[in-house]
Amino acid sequence: MLSDEARRIVKEGSIRIKVKRAGMLQFQIFNVKRIRAGQEEFVELYLDRVIDMSELKRIANELGLPVETQNGRFFPEGKGAKDFIEA
Repeated sequence: MLSDEARRIVKEGSIRIKVKRAGMLQFQIFNVKRIRAGQEEFVELYLDRVIDMSELKRIANELGLPVETQNGRFFPEGKGAKDFIEA
């Protein structure tokens, strides 16, 4: 079940997040993306840049949504793709 904030992000289609990138704090715009998983789809936040793994984990846990960048995909702790199908 998605939190109210996660539902709002999915509805709006993007979110501007302050992240630490290359040792500096920057604002980056993450877009909502739908990923096919067999016959189903799940939602995630996507950014086509490299972000530190610790930052990706932090964002996924804080927002309650999976996050994907050029260097990987991270899910909130204890959750997987099946938890975000039809979100």
